[in-house]
Amino acid sequence: MSGARTIEVAADEAGSRLDRWFRRNFPHLSHGKLEKLLRTGQVRLDGKRVKASARIEAGQQIRVPPYIDDQSPLPSTPPAPSVSKEKLDELKSLVLHMDDDILAINKPAGLAVQGGTKTRHHLDAMLDGLRFGSHHRPRLVHRLDRDTSGILLLARNPAAAAALADGFRTKETRKLYWAITVGVPEPAEGEINAPLGKVAGQRGERVMANAEGGKSALTRYCVLDHIGNKAALVALAPLTGRTHQLRVHMAHCGTPIHGDGKYGRRSAFLDAPGLENKLHLHAHAIQFPDAKGRTIEIEAPLPAHFDTAFRILGLEPNRNLRTEFL
Repeated sequence: MSGARTIEVAADEAGSRLDRWFRRNFPHLSHGKLEKLLRTGQVRLDGKRVKASARIEAGQQIRVPPYIDDQSPLPSTPPAPSVSKEKLDELKSLVLHMDDDILAINKPAGLAVQGGTKTRHHLDAMLDGLRFGSHHRPRLVHRLDRDTSGILLLARNPAAAAALADGFRTKETRKLYWAITVGVPEPAEGEINAPLGKVAGQRGERVMANAEGGKSALTRYCVLDHIGNKAALVALAPLTGRTHQLRVHMAHCGTPIHGDGKYGRRSAFLDAPGLENKLHLHAHAIQFPDAKGRTIEIEAPLPAHFDTAFRILGLEPNRNLRTEFL
C-alpha cells in the first residue's frame, strides 16, 4: 500500500513489547485496532507478521500504514492526568530497592498499574517521577492487580527490561505471595493444577478454572498459620503466570481469598468486626536474576490491612518459612 512507512526502533526502546511501543508513539490507536492491523499484515516487524507481544530490538524496522496518523476514526486515549508533588513523594517513599538497572516498589492495594477506560489514576502515568536522575523512563516488566499489594519490579534501562522479561519467561524469577483465606486449604501444603480460561458473563469477562480451552496453571501453596477451620494465612507461589491465577485457584479449592468478591462472591468475606473487606493478597517476596547475572531477592513489608487482620483473627505467621518456600 502506498504511503506506508517504516520506523526504526531506537536504542532506548529495545526490549519493549510491540504493543507498548505503539501505545507510546501512537496513543490514539486502540489495542483492538492494533491487533487487527497485525492480523492483516498491515503492521510488520522487519517485514514479518508478528504478535502484539513481540519484543523489539534496536535497529529493527516497524512498518506503519499511512492512515495510522488519522486520529478521527479511532477512539482516543485520555491524556495522562497531572501528578501532584505530594503523590510523587508518596510514590518515592514506596521504593524497596534501587540500583542502576532495577527499581522495586511496594505497590499499595487500590493503585492500578496501567490505565484504562475508567482508570485515570495509575502507576504508569507517574513513572517519570521515578527516574531518579536517569534519562530512561522506568519500564513495567510485569503487573499486579489493582487490589493486590506488594512488590512490583521496574526496569531502569532497556537491557534490564530484556533481562527481567527473560527471567519471567524462563521462570527463573520466583514469586511468593501471602494471602488470608476464608477456610483452610487441605492438605496444608501442596499444588493446585487447574487450567484457567477467560469466559464471558453477565458481569463481564472473568477467569474460570477448568474452562474449555483453558491454559495450564500451577500454584504451589503452604499454610503458614490458621484459626481452626475459619481462616488461614497461606503462602502462594505461582509456577505459571495466568491472569488472576491465585485468586481463581484459591476460590476453586473452596478457600477464597478474603475480600475477593469477584471470585468468591459472598463466601469470600470473613465475619469479624473491624476486619477490612479489601482483597488480602500481597506480593511478599521475589527472587530473580538481573542483567549482570546476580540473584536478587526482595521482600515487601505487609500492608496495614494485613496487620489488622492478624490482630483481629489471631494469626501468627512463621516468617522463617518464607525463604525456604521460595
